[in-house]
Amino acid sequence: MDGQDPALGCEREQKGQPAFTWEVQANNRAHHEQLRKKSAFCLSKKKYAGNAIKTAKYNALTFLPLNLYEQFHRMANIYFVFVILLQTFPEISTLPWYTLLFPLSCLLTIRALRDLMDDIGRHQSDRNINSRPCEILSGESFRWQKWRDVCVGDIVRLHKDSLVPADMLLLCSSEPSSLCYVETSDIDGETNLKFRQALLVTHQELTSEESLAAFDGKVTCEEPNSRMHSFTGVLQWRGETHALDGERILLRGCKLRNTDTCYGLVIYAGFDSKIMRNCGKIKRKKTKLDRMMDRLVVIIFLVLLATSLCLAIASGFWAKMFQEKHSYLAALYKHTTPAKQAFFSFWGFTILLSVIIPMSMYITFEFIYLVNSFFINWDLEMYYAVKDIPAKARSTSLNDQLGQVEYIFSDKTGTLTQNIMSFKKCCVNGTIYGKFWWWQVGRDCSWVEGLVLTRSCHGEKMLDSNNVGLREAVQQNNDPVLREFLRLLALCHTVMVEERGDQLVYQAASPDEEALVLAARSLGYVFLSRTQDTITISEMGVKRTYQVLAMLDFNSDRKRMSVLVRDPQGTIRLYTKGADTVILERLRGRGPNQDFTERALDHFAEETLRTLCLASKELSEAEYDEWSRRHRMANILLQGRACELDRLYEEMEQDLELLGVTAIEDKLQEGVPETIQLLKLGNIKVWVLTGDKQETAMNVGYACKLLTDDMEILEEKEVSEILEAYWARNNNISGTDCVSQQHPEPFCHKKRALVISGDFVTGEVLQKKGRLWQQLACHGTTDPQEQGSLVEKAFVDLATSCQAVICCRVTPKQKALIVQLVKKHKKATTLAIGDGANDVNMIKTADIGVGISGLEGVQAVQCSDYALAQFCYLQRLLLVHGRWGYLRICKFLRYFFYKTFAGLMTQIWFAFHSGFTAQPLYEGWFLALYNVFYTAYPVLSVGLLEQQDVSAKKSLWFPELYTIGQQDKLFNYRIFSVTLLHGVSTSLTSFYIALWAFEDHVGSRTVGDYESFSVTVATSALLSVLVEIILDTKFWTALSFLMVTASLLLFCLFSFLTQSIDAFRIAPAVFRFPDATQNALTDPYILLVVLLSLVVNTIPSLTIRSYNAITGNTSIQQKICWKARRELEPSVELRTHVPRGSFHRRSSYAFSHQEGYAGLITRGESLRTKGTHSTTKGTHSITKGTKDTHSSTKGTNNTTKGTHSTTTHSTNKGTHSSTKDTHSITKGTKDTHSSTKGTHSSTKGTNNTTKDTHSSTKGTHSSTKGTNNTTKGTHSSTKDTHSTTKGTHSTTTHSSTKDTHSTTKGTHIINSTHSTKGTHTVTATPSTTDTCSTTAFHPQGTTPTWPSPHS
Repeated sequence: MDGQDPALGCEREQKGQPAFTWEVQANNRAHHEQLRKKSAFCLSKKKYAGNAIKTAKYNALTFLPLNLYEQFHRMANIYFVFVILLQTFPEISTLPWYTLLFPLSCLLTIRALRDLMDDIGRHQSDRNINSRPCEILSGESFRWQKWRDVCVGDIVRLHKDSLVPADMLLLCSSEPSSLCYVETSDIDGETNLKFRQALLVTHQELTSEESLAAFDGKVTCEEPNSRMHSFTGVLQWRGETHALDGERILLRGCKLRNTDTCYGLVIYAGFDSKIMRNCGKIKRKKTKLDRMMDRLVVIIFLVLLATSLCLAIASGFWAKMFQEKHSYLAALYKHTTPAKQAFFSFWGFTILLSVIIPMSMYITFEFIYLVNSFFINWDLEMYYAVKDIPAKARSTSLNDQLGQVEYIFSDKTGTLTQNIMSFKKCCVNGTIYGKFWWWQVGRDCSWVEGLVLTRSCHGEKMLDSNNVGLREAVQQNNDPVLREFLRLLALCHTVMVEERGDQLVYQAASPDEEALVLAARSLGYVFLSRTQDTITISEMGVKRTYQVLAMLDFNSDRKRMSVLVRDPQGTIRLYTKGADTVILERLRGRGPNQDFTERALDHFAEETLRTLCLASKELSEAEYDEWSRRHRMANILLQGRACELDRLYEEMEQDLELLGVTAIEDKLQEGVPETIQLLKLGNIKVWVLTGDKQETAMNVGYACKLLTDDMEILEEKEVSEILEAYWARNNNISGTDCVSQQHPEPFCHKKRALVISGDFVTGEVLQKKGRLWQQLACHGTTDPQEQGSLVEKAFVDLATSCQAVICCRVTPKQKALIVQLVKKHKKATTLAIGDGANDVNMIKTADIGVGISGLEGVQAVQCSDYALAQFCYLQRLLLVHGRWGYLRICKFLRYFFYKTFAGLMTQIWFAFHSGFTAQPLYEGWFLALYNVFYTAYPVLSVGLLEQQDVSAKKSLWFPELYTIGQQDKLFNYRIFSVTLLHGVSTSLTSFYIALWAFEDHVGSRTVGDYESFSVTVATSALLSVLVEIILDTKFWTALSFLMVTASLLLFCLFSFLTQSIDAFRIAPAVFRFPDATQNALTDPYILLVVLLSLVVNTIPSLTIRSYNAITGNTSIQQKICWKARRELEPSVELRTHVPRGSFHRRSSYAFSHQEGYAGLITRGESLRTKGTHSTTKGTHSITKGTKDTHSSTKGTNNTTKGTHSTTTHSTNKGTHSSTKDTHSITKGTKDTHSSTKGTHSSTKGTNNTTKDTHSSTKGTHSSTKGTNNTTKGTHSSTKDTHSTTKGTHSTTTHSSTKDTHSTTKGTHIINSTHSTKGTHTVTATPSTTDTCSTTAFHPQGTTPTWPSPHS
């Protein structure tokens, strides 16, 4: 994530634009408001954007025109408007105007309301974000205002846990050295803290609101861009220029953590901010069926025009022949000619046949989409009860496309994983602690206990399961290797600690380190505090301060970190942890337990736990002095410093002794491996696009079964070589068929997985940087556009032939580019799923966007089409709802087209018998209501409820059923052609059977007239369509019966209403068929004709179904369905419990994206120092009312260098401490009584230790002065023991001291006292350097107690 987006950088270099053109002047709004930049049509607008964002598409003025403009991008709508315009000409109009205008108005209104509701949600979100409060410097004071009021150049004050409103330059903060800790989970999904640091000059000078108000610095930097982790600029102030980089910038959307207050200068606001530049634009998404429907509309319209033209030409010839044959009617044709009649007939037929593209189909479409979306929202199987989050279909027009997904692009952190690390198991000194189902090597397994330390979703640290075995081993304290193992966990890290009340809160550069420190704390080795050069821990209740001599920090090349410390006894030890590949080769020799430890490593790796080897060694003073001298020299080198330091680190980290191995689990979201397995079986390929490191991403890939051990892992070097070999073998550098549509043979011969970085994609594939571009140039392909297409196509072919693809260190824009590449070259349906703002661009680019309603904010959900609470719900969304939605829509389309052709194609056959005059066969009301009421409801029930080819549980049991949607088998051009032929045959049968029956039967009472003929054909076609739908409905419900019945009842009702005598009398031009249906259908002869037509139309369908059933001529999908139906219903919904597993692969944890905090710690910049007048609880206690105690100290000056004092578990009342830079002065203290427990004071350098001293002192007054072991004026009354000590390090245990006044100078005391009562100790150590002091108190008669996990 630290890399820059090369695409934009190259583009800027090629265009030759100046690098620094963005100027920001602090506290100068007027200057920024007057600057303008060119816009479209020679207009200009403000150069600096406001901070208000607007993601909504419409407002009150633009909604109607813009929405209509978008809706008329659909070909069908343009077609309908064209036909309606034709109907306005009376000369050519053959249908009433309302047959199309009313349905079109309904359709446009429904879609407009849906878009309006979606946009209202975006408006509410924008309003909530723009109304967030923040403090802006106005004049000489800060005032609370809204985010929308922030402008470029403003100075903003932020408080702890507040969000950053704009991209800002950090000026200063309340932390030491103006550090600022931020959480970027809403940007990159990572919850570990990152630090930013202000410039030294602003840190020192901007210390008050007055100085901030007077600040007039000028920032010159690059124009707004989408490079999230790159910034280049300078600050000019007071005649000096200071360089700026990304470490000085707070990005919009970050959250301030562990920092009380900070101040920033706004550089980019609103849509100029980097996160908004990465969000992309809202795009109208269309499904594959939508695009196919647009093409079908064009095809049908062209066929309709061709048919109308043919019928018009026939009309002209018929008119000419009729006039020649019937010359006595010439007077009727004197104002027209055959050509003119053909012209009018052409437009008349065009209008008449326009109903073949039914408007009602699109209205029904919208309703089916809406109801299917409700089915998703109501699905309790996708309801996450823990957080009360249901699934939500935010888009109602993509349900069918959920059944056609071929590629899933997933974020990692927060989507596949929880970003929670669990300390699961460890192996120490040949003993494994942790529960192993696989462990059968003949060892006694009675000690094997489950050890899981994790972090709950509420931030509380806890033990997941019983770890008594390891606890007992620690408490027994008889294994020195285990002690060193836990001591290493507590010492070797860069974790920061903060006291919050009575709890210690750890903040780490990565969750891995935090998990290890928490594990050590739960086992009695508690990391308490650190200074620039010391670290204090509690070992089983005993505080010990270690002097930190050097920190050898982690980086991605070293894959390890070390700390060099001096313990309280003066021994120098090196503690190292790192990947097994780098630690095992640096051991002194093969120890007795190394083979066992390596086998444990293999087993840990088999469970895809992230392993870490721990080792240490002891150094002599001479070895350390020599190494330290060279280390100091290397630190001051001007050239080659990093290389020399690496060489020294390498030299130090040799001849190590292995202590053990830790195993950490990167906790996956629930059900992730099972979901990915099911998706794979459904022929869906999953690509992981993450900003994390490659090793971390690969480890998660193995854990979630995306990667398996039988896969060949292709990395960037291998990818380049394979592509070059492919080009050389196929020699397709020039030519149109450069890449075969099929996967090339070298791409497919084995299971492969691709692991690349985002920079490789943009550099090698999209930009002219890679070796493949050079290869193309050598073969003479010079057209840059052609080169780009060839390289992209080759890369996509290779990537899609792999079983899995993992892209690491990708920026949000690179995620979108990768999705776009697959869409462009594979024409496949893509789905993107993520949970953070860094996934928004990818979600918008994919055909379907799914947002995870997790802890990382709401940006991904707001921009998504579907919102889920867990990744595992994706299996049900696609394999159940997606497949069912596709089945329903396809069946709906087939039968809607069938019923339309079956009922309305008779207009064409009637033209051959009506002189090609474009006279309608049917009554106008029948044409208007046929697709809306008479046949819509049975087809609607199919679109809503036709799902049960197999149940939901069996859909998950047989994910192979999903492939039918990917292959477009249920609705394609072939299916449409068959449907067209079926409809044509039904219309032919209905028309010509009725025509045959009506010939030569004019003598009957009702048979023989035009209205009766029309009703007979209409009834035959309608019943044939209903019976066909009934035969193919597989899932019958009460609603299905109701729909069929309602269709027949509505046909009778509307026929009665529109053909009544009263309606004819009122409007004879509108109601032209009085009593036609009643007269016709009461005649037995016509009823027999209708029955005959129904039987003839139904027999072919029954015959084909019977033939397929008898011969077994079925598709693979049907065979799978039949097999699924024969299987027993699963008792619970299938979720195969796939164990985490990867064989023969080990993975150390990736400490962080970058180096840890070691640099900050060793420089002391991250450590809080107490101020001049700070009040600290538990450091120095003075209590009034002490009996028989007197202390008088004057002029005592205590100056201690490098001293660190920490007090825990102390209960003190009336406490006062005055400390300034470790220089304390105490005067005139009287009548004091102090009761202190657990006081820990640390000074450096004294190595003299006195042990096993038992002293009992009662009523003693001791005064010791001087430094040369000379005692003056001392009045001492000592019982049993008298001790005068100068400059010694003494340890006193089991001592009881009462009513004692002691003034000691130059003495270093370690007391481990079980009971202290009425004691006042004043220690003054003038100019003492390198002294170490440890004090621990326990209640009398007790052993050290187990520390609380919250200690």
